[in-house]
Amino acid sequence: MTNNDILRRIRYTFDLKDRSMVEIFALADFNATREQVSAWLKKEEDEDFLKLSGTELAVFLNGFINLKRGKRDGPQPTPEKHLNNNMVFQKLRIALNLKAEDILDILKLVDFRLSKHELSALFRKPGNKNYRECKNQILRNFLLGIQHQLRPESNSSEPQKSYYNKNN
Repeated sequence: MTNNDILRRIRYTFDLKDRSMVEIFALADFNATREQVSAWLKKEEDEDFLKLSGTELAVFLNGFINLKRGKRDGPQPTPEKHLNNNMVFQKLRIALNLKAEDILDILKLVDFRLSKHELSALFRKPGNKNYRECKNQILRNFLLGIQHQLRPESNSSEPQKSYYNKNN
């Protein structure tokens, strides 16, 4: 998954408008314009497409954490220059205040099974012997599960349990 794909999926899942996206960047002390956001959200085939760097995605995710959890006192975390799927997953987990059981339940919504041990390996430091790389399939299914959680099909008669704070 590219950084632009991740940004597009987060935008759709949380129903964020361009103005909200600009505000999320601002929460991490980054000035993004509406035109930049629009260009980042375009498909690669579009002539106005602009590639989103790892640092820009890290800034957005830091701003998303600030939006969902509140801004920490003191200086903002320095955004990473390069993000991998493990880091993106971790930042989303922090922003949404999810515990392991919550994540496993979200993955079950899209029929994706992962054990608690496999999940914990994704959040370990890369040097740890039990560290496991988060493949695109896992991150994609996690984002899809959140999407199912927040935007359930209208024909679903069963209410969905929500794991998210009130600032959705």
